[in-house]
Amino acid sequence: MESIIVAIIAGGMSLLGVIITNANSNRNIENQLKTAQAVTDTKIEQLTEEVRKHNSWADRITALEVKVEELKRRVDE
Repeated sequence: MESIIVAIIAGGMSLLGVIITNANSNRNIENQLKTAQAVTDTKIEQLTEEVRKHNSWADRITALEVKVEELKRRVDE
């Protein structure tokens, strides 16, 4: 009878150890995912800013091309 009680206690302690280990592992994974998501969000924000700058540059080039065409037309006249 004593061996059964000892086995139940040992099994219970093993189960408790596994549960605690899994909980800690899950917490660590969640923290890593949060960090990775924060880095990704920052990179997306930076890329968005670069795209805005690029789009602004493209708009300015288009405006310059229109002005150059107008100047060419004036010179031809």
